[in-house]
Amino acid sequence: MSEMRAAARRLIEHVLLWLGLGYLGVMCLAWVPVAMLLHPLLPAAAARRFGRRMIMAGFRSYTGFLAAIGACRFDLAALDALRGAGPLILAPNHPSLLDAVMLISRLPDVACIMKAGLMDNLFLGAGARLARYIRNDAPLSMVIGASEELAAGSQLLVFPEGTRTTRLPVNPLLSSVALIARRARVPVQAIFIETASPYLTKGWPLLRRPDMPVTYRVRLGARFDPPGDVPAFMHALERHFATELAHVPLPALPSANRAAVASNS
Repeated sequence: MSEMRAAARRLIEHVLLWLGLGYLGVMCLAWVPVAMLLHPLLPAAAARRFGRRMIMAGFRSYTGFLAAIGACRFDLAALDALRGAGPLILAPNHPSLLDAVMLISRLPDVACIMKAGLMDNLFLGAGARLARYIRNDAPLSMVIGASEELAAGSQLLVFPEGTRTTRLPVNPLLSSVALIARRARVPVQAIFIETASPYLTKGWPLLRRPDMPVTYRVRLGARFDPPGDVPAFMHALERHFATELAHVPLPALPSANRAAVASNS
């Protein structure tokens, strides 16, 4: 009987996995033609505002769907304190592919620095361009564009690790977060994402079933003033991340995925 229950559970989890991916895929594809149509028609400020609010609504719908079907549990309430807080650089750790989805689902005016490949992606690119997200393939223009968004009152989402975590508790941090904060003269808000599940960590295949429900908790860390000394700032930020994440649930990178991570690094 126990084997039958385990097999039934695995089957249910496979169904939930496909339901979640299907929901996200349909939602993104439905938004693509709308975003492509609006991009040349709307003024930049209106496109930015509308595009970001629609992405927030879509991601909130997606996380709500995952919670409703029992695939995930989310504790994201801490992010609500950042709404209306003015220009900030949001600097979270990056355990999984769902991190940006979770953060953006609670905040209406986030400019996101995205990998160039994602900006050109069929599912995500049109919406990202409408929302005036920032490509990361040209460092100088990235810093300038990020500073302009902050000057316009937006909040900026930057993953200081640069990629998903491959070394617990946190990868070495990149100095771009400090360079943007110094140029724009805005604070950096540390954010901590906690999960014990390896689902969608670096090297996790998209169609691989995790144990469900996958649980996520987001909490706020310290808020750092704009730096004068970039190396000292980065040392303090990295120490804060390492201290705060040292004793919280974080996914161990599955041994089956380590070779894939090494080959991609």
